[in-house]
Amino acid sequence: MTDLGNQAAISASVPDWSREAKRGWAWSPPRALLAAIRAYQGARGPLAPVVRRIAVLRHRFWSVVTGAEIPLNATIGGGLLIPHPNGIVINPGAAIGPNCLLFQQVTIGAIGDGVPTLGGHVDVGAGAKILGRVTIGDHAKIGANAVVTIDVPAGATAVGIPARIV
Repeated sequence: MTDLGNQAAISASVPDWSREAKRGWAWSPPRALLAAIRAYQGARGPLAPVVRRIAVLRHRFWSVVTGAEIPLNATIGGGLLIPHPNGIVINPGAAIGPNCLLFQQVTIGAIGDGVPTLGGHVDVGAGAKILGRVTIGDHAKIGANAVVTIDVPAGATAVGIPARIV
């Protein structure tokens, strides 16, 4: 998680695409998974069906390698960091803002018909669960293993089971 001094340096509205950049043949499964999602979502023109098919195959491969369940149609802002992607599960209806950070075993899921919305530059600790129709504000932090079923205001930190604002 970042400290308060770094919050101003990371934008909650302008994606920092360098956070997702994968260099050539470098071994970076989380970045390769995000690249497959971005290729699928960005396919345009007459070759779009071919590009999408290849992206689907890449997505399946990297999903198995990483152990993450991030759907191809997920709404994810640019600059997402997933340093340890094992066990990350994101509901297809959830929205994730730019420059967020998700650690391992994070679940962003539905309760009933409600799904979470994460603002920009939200840091989510390992094992945290964000469930239901909740809104997490810009620059918020979710502590490790927290179970969030309430809205978290911008700049706030939520910890515990059930989560409370500290």
